Amino acid sequence: MTAGAQQRRALIFGASGLIGRYLILALAESGAKVTAAVRSTRSATSMQRWLSEHGLTTPVNTVTVDFDATEIIANGSAALADVTEIHNCAASFRFGMSAEEARQANVGIVEKLMDFAVGLPELQRVVHISGYRVGGQDPNLVPWSPERRATIYREHGAYEASKEESDAIFQARARELGIPWTIVNPASVIGDSVTGESEQLVGLATTVRQVWDGTLTALPGGQEIFLPVITVDYLASFMAAAAIDPAAAGMSYWLVDDDTPPLADLLTQTGEYLGAKVPRLRIPVSVIKRLPSWITHADPETLTFMSSDRYPTRSALALAAKHGIVMPDVRVSLERWADYVAAHRFSTANESNRRFIDAADVRTFELGAAGSERLIFPGLPVNADTWATVAEGIGARAVDLPGLGLSGGDGIEDWERWLPAVLGDGSTDLIGHSIGAAAAVLAADRHPARVRSLTLVAPFFLQPSSATVTRLRPLVSMALRRTGAAGLSRRLTGSGRSAAALRSSADDLRRHSAPHVAAYLARAGSASWRDELREKLRRFTGPVRIVTGSADPLAPEWAAELATRSNVEVISIAGAGHHPQLTHGEELTQLFAGARV
Repeated sequence: MTAGAQQRRALIFGASGLIGRYLILALAESGAKVTAAVRSTRSATSMQRWLSEHGLTTPVNTVTVDFDATEIIANGSAALADVTEIHNCAASFRFGMSAEEARQANVGIVEKLMDFAVGLPELQRVVHISGYRVGGQDPNLVPWSPERRATIYREHGAYEASKEESDAIFQARARELGIPWTIVNPASVIGDSVTGESEQLVGLATTVRQVWDGTLTALPGGQEIFLPVITVDYLASFMAAAAIDPAAAGMSYWLVDDDTPPLADLLTQTGEYLGAKVPRLRIPVSVIKRLPSWITHADPETLTFMSSDRYPTRSALALAAKHGIVMPDVRVSLERWADYVAAHRFSTANESNRRFIDAADVRTFELGAAGSERLIFPGLPVNADTWATVAEGIGARAVDLPGLGLSGGDGIEDWERWLPAVLGDGSTDLIGHSIGAAAAVLAADRHPARVRSLTLVAPFFLQPSSATVTRLRPLVSMALRRTGAAGLSRRLTGSGRSAAALRSSADDLRRHSAPHVAAYLARAGSASWRDELREKLRRFTGPVRIVTGSADPLAPEWAAELATRSNVEVISIAGAGHHPQLTHGEELTQLFAGARV
């Protein structure tokens, strides 16, 4: 650590947000002492936990900020007299605000922050985040006239207009108060260039989600429409470097990846990568802007971002190169970001242990403890999310079978190459539920040296055959697509109490997996396949545990046979049906915990 780095004392407003947290990591790596300004103890605790999970070994200092108070930080500037740089990441990035609400959130923060900054005797720079669409405002026009303000807020929308006004006021206040400043104007911020991690779902992420879940009916047409992106870690590294570079004083920098594909291509490529059905219809932006929002599913404020404008990036690229900050490959970054937000179901599933893996070229969703020797194959028509609590409780990982849940692939035809890839090279304890029990038995039969034990939960091929309409696959698929979470809960468990746990499964069925589930069900109805699975189970000599619900028992003849085998243990859970992970998850966890079988 250099002597210069030891003298850095950075104060970050908006420290608990996406950019603020990555900025803390970048500043800490540079040797700066960081103080994080947060709005509550809860946000401070959450931020500290995130920083620890991301490798920061010592907690950062925190102070509470209240932008509605006379003194935004208790005891004013005297409390932080040694601060040498301020980074303002605080803003309200939200569409649909009123003009008054947006001004108070964005303009008001800048005004109060600059009044606070002028009292810091050691302050050398204030770095302010503006935006690629709003940067470069003329400070000489401050204060805006009521007519100018009304026009801009009406034409640009409250959020964008408030950011434009705050950009102008920031410069004007800095000049008036004699505060050295730097402005960064980032493009649409996406996730970390290595992990894809992001929790920001406003703007581009919203549109990608619409592609993913099939609610976007048309793409914005025109190769000239440019909605650029930048990764959050690149932005944080740039801010940390700009804060102490003398050449950056009094400068505004546009952080835009010029290689970002045109918007329609970006959405198409990202949607295809996620396995979504991308709309073929392309509508000119000029037409989209005239359509009502109930048709476009777009917030009117987002439409101003659909522009052919390009931005002055040369100075930012030069400063980044000077400090060795390399722009990551935008297509790779977009794919990693898409992986992350899809694996976390666009922030509706917030567990950290969620990811996509490549298993024999099948894009496979996995949750739980990466690399665990305990592996769960879920049943039909549910996904790995329904096993998340059990997986966490026993330190296991669960994967969606090919074609199901969030996984790609076509179905059972992928199993031959997929099973050995997802098993890994070690020795695995397999837990298979329903159709997953078939996958577990096949894996054990074909790769006995890599399967240590089998636990089969509600193995359909050892239970009485039920009269079904599984041969009518189109009708089954249609019915599954139209079944909501409450209906799915009633069908699978007899009540609606598991609806919340089944919401993502219902979404997957509607979005893409219903035809694959129908195909799996048809195969499960095959008498010859059931015979084949039973014979393969007979050949497995390792420990076997069969778990059923008392309301979903084994067929008597197979219960009798299994009772004669010394390597098989049969357990019945009182009151459970075919999906005990939904209704008796705690009992399953206790049953599996601490034992290999």
